[in-house]
Amino acid sequence: MIKLSMHDAEDLCTQVLAKSGYSTAHIAAISDVLMQAQIDNCQSHGLYRLLNCVTSMQKATVSADATPEIEHISQAILKVNAHNAMVPLTLQSCIPLLAEKAKDQGIALLAINNCVHTTALWYEIELLTQQGLVGIACTSNHAWVVPEGGNRPLFGTNPMAFGWPRPNNQAPFIFDFSTTAMARGDIELHRKEGKLLPDGCGVDADGTPSNDPATILTTGAMKTFGSHKGSALAAMIELLAGPLIGDVLSMESQKKDAGAGGSPLGGEFILAISPEVLLGGAMQAYLENAEQLFDGYAIQHVRLPSSRRYAARAKNLESGSIEMHASVYQDLMAYLQSE
Repeated sequence: MIKLSMHDAEDLCTQVLAKSGYSTAHIAAISDVLMQAQIDNCQSHGLYRLLNCVTSMQKATVSADATPEIEHISQAILKVNAHNAMVPLTLQSCIPLLAEKAKDQGIALLAINNCVHTTALWYEIELLTQQGLVGIACTSNHAWVVPEGGNRPLFGTNPMAFGWPRPNNQAPFIFDFSTTAMARGDIELHRKEGKLLPDGCGVDADGTPSNDPATILTTGAMKTFGSHKGSALAAMIELLAGPLIGDVLSMESQKKDAGAGGSPLGGEFILAISPEVLLGGAMQAYLENAEQLFDGYAIQHVRLPSSRRYAARAKNLESGSIEMHASVYQDLMAYLQSE
């Protein structure tokens, strides 16, 4: 691992994205999302994702400058065409509109089409909890994952996230995970560092369990967590982030890529719920009552989801620096120095 100042890390983001050809608006939005993940010490979703941004531009599978096209379907539904762009600019444009609808109607939906979901889902979920809203989000991608018992990829990594605002200025309760046994970015980092994977992460081309990240990422496939239960959740996300909002399934996303090797293009489903509209004057009492659940974690000395990220965030913001894998830094510098 190496250390970079926040300023140098942000500058690295800007330089890489600018050299790749992204517009000023997209550079600012993508950099903000990736830096948030890096500050939270999420290595597989932070500056490492710049490599994906570069590859997608080189393969001409993503737009460098598309403006999100926003349609107000109803008082509670927003539909946005990202026009094959990375999603951060759409999120910055539309999450405030989604929050406004949810506060007015009690519940609101944001359906994003034709986007590349650049990094973790907690970014948009945290924006919603900051508005006092409960949030749920999911997205699909390329078909890299076999259904339980299968040997042919059918699902994407299909992450989902949930956020709950907590009273008294406490950090929100947020979980965000892929429905695979390990995130694809983490498997890629294992491959870069020559490390074998733990059991249960994937299979080879014959459906035989494999611990080799290169095999899983090329000729094989990833596995869902939790056997048939994780597989069912992955199928649910395929439907919510695909056909329900008028977008593609993961296997269709792969076909559209046609072997180019670009980042997955597809849909994102985001739901926002207002406890204030739903509960009225009783909202505060019920939010306080919900704290019993989180107290139960503390009493048993069990880590609350996201607490590790929040601790890393506080530490890194205080130090004014971040850590990143040396191999990722070297790859990014090599790209900047290339012709």
